[in-house]
Amino acid sequence: MTVGGMERGAPGHLPVMYAQVLESLRITGNGTYLDGTFGRGGHARGVLQQLGPGGRLLVMDKDPEAIAVAEREFGTDPRVAIYRGSFAQLAHWNETAGGLDGILFDLGVSSPQLDVAERGFSFGKDGPLDMRMDPDSGLSAAQWLAQADDREIADVLWTYGEERQSRRIARAIVARRGDQPIVRTAQLAELIAQVMPRGDSKIHPATRSFQAIRIFINRELADLETGLDAALERLKPGGRLAVISFHSLEDRIVKQFIARHSKAPPANRRMPVEVAFTPTLLAIGGAQKGDEAETSANPRARSAVLRVAEKLAVDGREGA
Repeated sequence: MTVGGMERGAPGHLPVMYAQVLESLRITGNGTYLDGTFGRGGHARGVLQQLGPGGRLLVMDKDPEAIAVAEREFGTDPRVAIYRGSFAQLAHWNETAGGLDGILFDLGVSSPQLDVAERGFSFGKDGPLDMRMDPDSGLSAAQWLAQADDREIADVLWTYGEERQSRRIARAIVARRGDQPIVRTAQLAELIAQVMPRGDSKIHPATRSFQAIRIFINRELADLETGLDAALERLKPGGRLAVISFHSLEDRIVKQFIARHSKAPPANRRMPVEVAFTPTLLAIGGAQKGDEAETSANPRARSAVLRVAEKLAVDGREGA
């Protein structure tokens, strides 16, 4: 989501790959566009600036603080509709039923979430070990760590964080919680640092574990898969889907989704009859990265990858 720096129209944030996103969405004045991860509205403001009186901007976010910003800034604009919830639910929102000309998913965690210690996302700031993007839904990280066994914890750390010391860290968590509950971010970060000292690495030992727990707690990969399917359903022919990911697991899901709907599967010699394939998406270029100026000014943008696809007409032709 939005990371560090100065955001267009809102001091404190710079939306990642701002220019590339707006160009990729190919905005028209009377189109309907969905920002599925509003954050603090950097990309949404850019879209709204290009809409005319007949245009529509739909914004979604799981985070109530993000929704409060959207309502405060855009709540009186008749072109804007606001929905609190995951973009995985976009096909269930009546506002999307008429079809969408563009959809943006800006994945991951936003700077405001990282910068506020009370949200519990950052190992660099001591706060309650929460990590929920929607603090009113599901278990917090502390609650989950208090009840999960070491095998489940290790599986999460390996699957979502690719943490090689996952079993060792999981055993240490279970042993420590027997003495005292792990309820603060600093407690967990310090415990992990004790288990696997940093050595010469510039990366904090807790980085992968915090990332893995956050992804698991928020069902980020499952929501992404559901959201991509919903986006394809709601896009109009010629409509564009733009997804910014910050993690290899996210990017792999997006890349494979676009390929699955744009390329025929490899031929199978065991199949007696070749299965017909009609593409429903057209990949627009390959993976895009931020330019040198952006990544230099905004270190968190260095891992951002933008992928864009266009929905094709039913007969597999371009829609516009």
